Amino acid sequence: MGRIGGYAEHSFTEIRQFSGNVGKIIDPVFHVCIEASVGLRHDDGQVQFFRVSLQGGVPLPYAVVVGAAVKQIENRRRFCIPVDVLVNFWLGTEPKTVFAFGDLNFYGKQNAEKRGVKNFYYRCHGSEAAKGDHFAIDIENNPVLKGLYLDAEADSGYIRDRSVFGDDISIEDTMAVLVRYKNNAMMSYSLNSYMPWEGFNVEFNGSKGRIEYHAVEKSYINAGGDKKDEGKPKLYEITVYPIIGEPYKVPIEHIEGGHGGGDPVMLEDLFHPGRQVDPFHRAADHVDGIKSILTGVAANKAIASGLPVNVADLVKF
Repeated sequence: MGRIGGYAEHSFTEIRQFSGNVGKIIDPVFHVCIEASVGLRHDDGQVQFFRVSLQGGVPLPYAVVVGAAVKQIENRRRFCIPVDVLVNFWLGTEPKTVFAFGDLNFYGKQNAEKRGVKNFYYRCHGSEAAKGDHFAIDIENNPVLKGLYLDAEADSGYIRDRSVFGDDISIEDTMAVLVRYKNNAMMSYSLNSYMPWEGFNVEFNGSKGRIEYHAVEKSYINAGGDKKDEGKPKLYEITVYPIIGEPYKVPIEHIEGGHGGGDPVMLEDLFHPGRQVDPFHRAADHVDGIKSILTGVAANKAIASGLPVNVADLVKF
């Protein structure tokens, strides 16, 4: 099993490599922006596969809570960069206590009506109203999307292009999460899934300085474009600010391939017979996979209950 946090973007490895330069990480801060662009939201796992938020901590909204990301894609992959996996990987620790707030502020019919939207439709295909919608996706004129989804509806029952402003949408599109880790670090995390650009900012406040990571990514519609464009960076910047000394930029090696160059590294590690020992220990087992969702599960329970959640109460190893 590949460790998403380590492999998802090659630049994530540089962050781990240089994090020691700012001493003990005390306060990581993670802000995620998910783009509301043409056709993108109709490819969104939040409003398609995960349209309805189930209460009681069921981890469906996990795609949003810890998505980093992460672009809320239908098959939830880029989770892309699940924030809990990343921070576990970067800091070498695990979450202890989680608290969160979440709201639906942009998507759904009621929010659209508040902004003055009057023309609604169930799905894009065959709808006159959808033709002028900034958020619509055309699955009929894309051969891959048509074959995978439109032509398969009779068998799958899945409708890929339902409106993101339907009255059945209840999953949160705005998140604020606080996490205390076992090493005593405290993370604040926010996600907004209706932004003008796609990417995230991460800051690590440490005992010897600060690291700032700024990422702007290319929008990608799952199965609707070239696979190598998934998670492709427009801009990656890592800057280290020592408490004593001048700030400096960290050079980032740009590698071709999906997920910002992470896919080739992971595939090499998995299948190459002469692979080298990975000094960053990015490979993961099934236990790491379980741990990768615990922040999201705890955040959902906190949103539902209004109370902090102890992660140790969720699972016994």
